[in-house]
Order: sequence, then C-alpha cells, then structure tokens
Amino acid sequence: MSKKNIALLTVILAIFIDQIVKIYIKTNFFLGEEVKVFNWFRIHFVENNGMAMGFEFGGKAGKLFLTLFRMVAVSAIIYWLVEHIRKGTHTAVILAISLIFSGAVGNIIDSVFYGVIFNTPSGNNIATLFSAEPYGDFFYGKVVDMFYFPIWEGVLPDWIPFIGGDFFRFFNYIFNPADAYITTGVVLLFFFSKTAFPKERTEK
Repeated sequence: MSKKNIALLTVILAIFIDQIVKIYIKTNFFLGEEVKVFNWFRIHFVENNGMAMGFEFGGKAGKLFLTLFRMVAVSAIIYWLVEHIRKGTHTAVILAISLIFSGAVGNIIDSVFYGVIFNTPSGNNIATLFSAEPYGDFFYGKVVDMFYFPIWEGVLPDWIPFIGGDFFRFFNYIFNPADAYITTGVVLLFFFSKTAFPKERTEK
C-alpha cells in the first residue's frame, strides 16, 4: 500500500471511529454517567468547552479562538503531511502525522457542529441527535470526553516535598479518541524525530 493510501485510510478510519464513539456516548449516556469497566478504566461522560483533556480558557471568546486556531493548525498539518508523503518519509512518520491530523479534525467537528445538532437534556436524560432545539451555535459546540483511567489513587507520603499528605489520583484526566490520536502521534514523532525533523546538511 502506498504511503498516500496509508495516510488516507488512517484519517478516514480514525475520524470515523472518533465520531461514532462520541455520538454513541452522547446519545446513550447522561452527562456525568459513569460505567466501570475495570477498577482502573471507566467510561465517564463529560463535556468541555476548551482544549484537550478538559483544559479551558477565555470563556466564549477563548472557545472561538481555540476552534479557529485548530482550523489553521489543521491546514499546516495537511501541508506537513503532503510534504512527507512526497518525500517518501518513513511510514511511521506518515502514520504519526495522520493521527495528529485526525485528532485535530475530530475535536474540530465537535466544536463546530455539536452545538447545532444536539440538545441539552435536563436531569438524567440523554441528548437527541439532530434536535429541533440545539444547545448552541456553530463554533460553540462542546467536546465530548469519556475515557477515564484512575489507575491509582491515595494519599501521598509525607516525605514528598510540597504535595506530601495530599490526596492524589493518577491518571485524573478524561479524554476522547481524538486526544488519544494526537498523543500517539506525538509519541511516534518523538521516537522517529530524526526522520521527521531531518537536519539540513551544510556543504563544506
């Protein structure tokens, strides 16, 4: 399979899986609902207005800025991906960039469209897809998160500076498939950094 087809297949499958998972959670779970799969892995439905892993800033204006920034970043990633395909770069790098692109697009879809296709149910009711009474406007949708890995929690030993004696949970962030794609892509780029970011040779 050509590198171009690998990139295309990765992007299509990754975005499809991301959206299927999010729509399923959105239309089958009420906000805040949690299902324990294992002690260390739970499906916990939350929404956020901001960045990956639930970070936020700047209120409504910040939300719009983040969405527009993601769209600009996606354009740059497309160029980066095409250049590496053209150069015949290692398949792992093509896969990494494709995953980062897919993750960015997945969260952009939430931010741009979810506010106009889902409603905000009351109580423990679930949301309706293509609702006649959507909860927001274009570019102001909320990102759906659900993967939660509270692998360890407890009180830290007193001898640890600054945080000793405090309650601590690892891993405390809730994320979605798109976030996982971006993280995986960044890790792959780290391991293949020499291929992804070659140094220019200078002639003596």
